[in-house]
Amino acid sequence: MRILIVDDEPAMHDSYRRSFASVGDGINPALDAMAAELFGASVAALPADPLQSFPLVHALQGMEGVAAVAAAKRDDDPIAVAFIDVRMPPGIDGRETAARIRALDPEIHLVIVTGYSDFAPIEIARVAGPADKLFYIAKPFEVAEVQQMATALVHRWENDRELTAARLTLAAQVVQLQEQGHELAANESRAMHLASHDSLTEAPNRLAFRRALAERARSNVQFAVAMVDLDRFKLVNDTLGHLAGDELIRAMCGVLQRSVPEGGMVARLGGDEFGLLFDTPGQDAAAADCERIAKACATTFKVLGHSVHGGASIGLIATEPGETRDPVDLMRRADLALNDAKRDGRGIVRVFDDGMDETIRLRRTIETGLSGAIARDELSLAYQPIVGRERLEIVGFEALLRWNTDAHGPIGPDVFIPIAEESNLIHEIGDWVLRESLKVLVEWPTQYVSINFSPRQFRRHNFVARLVEEVQRAGVDPTRVQIEITETAIFDDADRAAETLYKLRQMGFRIALDDFGTGYSSLYNIRKFALDCLKIDRSFIDGMGRERESAAIVHSIIHLGRALGLGVVAEGVESDAQLQALRVAGCSHMQGFLFSRPVPKAFARQIAVTRFMTDGSGTLPLLEDDRATSG
Repeated sequence: MRILIVDDEPAMHDSYRRSFASVGDGINPALDAMAAELFGASVAALPADPLQSFPLVHALQGMEGVAAVAAAKRDDDPIAVAFIDVRMPPGIDGRETAARIRALDPEIHLVIVTGYSDFAPIEIARVAGPADKLFYIAKPFEVAEVQQMATALVHRWENDRELTAARLTLAAQVVQLQEQGHELAANESRAMHLASHDSLTEAPNRLAFRRALAERARSNVQFAVAMVDLDRFKLVNDTLGHLAGDELIRAMCGVLQRSVPEGGMVARLGGDEFGLLFDTPGQDAAAADCERIAKACATTFKVLGHSVHGGASIGLIATEPGETRDPVDLMRRADLALNDAKRDGRGIVRVFDDGMDETIRLRRTIETGLSGAIARDELSLAYQPIVGRERLEIVGFEALLRWNTDAHGPIGPDVFIPIAEESNLIHEIGDWVLRESLKVLVEWPTQYVSINFSPRQFRRHNFVARLVEEVQRAGVDPTRVQIEITETAIFDDADRAAETLYKLRQMGFRIALDDFGTGYSSLYNIRKFALDCLKIDRSFIDGMGRERESAAIVHSIIHLGRALGLGVVAEGVESDAQLQALRVAGCSHMQGFLFSRPVPKAFARQIAVTRFMTDGSGTLPLLEDDRATSG
């Protein structure tokens, strides 16, 4: 912290030396108070500074002072304050000296020392400002005045430098955060692309196709869904190898993309199967488009130096105005049409008709039977334990609906639940499931019951009120009731879903997001909705030992859940290897056949009391009985 003295009189330099020989001795309290008022209250409390704290740099002429400032900047040893005399013949005057010094060092504090009025302060400020770094002392000056001025300005100069350094550091951190934000956005974009595109063809994958189909199904436009299967593809793989097969798939994907009607979508669904989605005015127009696509595929390709004759069979379903548009059912019907096309030969286009699907007739039969299932006492509930990670303690049960008919025997929920959804019978059945689950819950010591609610139930206008009413009537603590919903239930109206879940959480209910990873979820969804746990779909657990992708997805979901403070339940655990892998990964809860199949309520009550899935010897005593009692 050096001080520069620029004065053409040697005697003045001696005066400055004597002045700074006793810096900060407090000999002039009045000036101390004045300095505190001008430069801040802290100046008055500054400690005495010894001489060596303010080493002086002397210059007898203005140019010499300018050179001293330049040298100080070059050596990274800047000068804090410069006392400059106004008159310094024969060289440049104090005004010009101040201007040049300011140009070299914008941070230096300048004190103009003069006994004359050669220049008005405003003239000097115009060339040597800013005003907050420019001060004046009149000759003859008091020693205490110079001392106080120098002390205050040196400390102010130090504070300014610290503040500038802090600002630069903060600016650098802001830039770094912005760069990290851009990098995260780019990584997320890449991850989203990888998650929704096929790595071989770069075409949309099955997940992207199902999402696009679901979105199109919610619109009012007519569209067509076509399933495409390559002819003789297995022969190419067997004779020319898988690299040739991959090359043929890429080439055929290109043909499909060039041939699909404008605005249409081509997705690789897996293996040699593709899906097409495009708008159409009707079935005849869609069939004509598919005939044209099949003809375009019937060409010869050069594959790794070999000539391969291509071809494709196509199954088609076109929507009609006003009909029910279930995406899964549309894909299923197009698949049935594709199977019919392949049975009849190669390069054939088949349009779906009801005669291809015996399940349509069964569907009508099921809908009729469901309407009286409760009255005929055909419905029942089975309960599958949910166990904790550490001690395999039973913490809850998932209630699973069963329907056993006299006419058709057992009918799986994957068959009758979608039909109940479409016919609005789901509300009556859902209310029955809730009441029966709450009756059983009061017989368990501490466990909770996890109840599945369909999207249509969840979107019911009085869903929360009915749920609270049933729980109060049963005398059950809401914290022992877990509501399982799928991503589909919250995707259509995210704002309303977020409000509903918030109300339920406020009342104490637990919320689980079922089949996580198979639908529309994003980090935004997870942050927005009030959730307690994520349930990993059993398809990912089943693929852990065979597919790196499934294992990576399972680990990612577990880490995401732990980072957000959510529980993670792995469904479909069937082997010790899966159990150990999930435990190592940090999965908080598991359920599956390894522990128990779904069991009747009497057996559920029995094992709820025992609380643990093992007897200490590593055996699972429930499995043998489960085989005899599960539905």
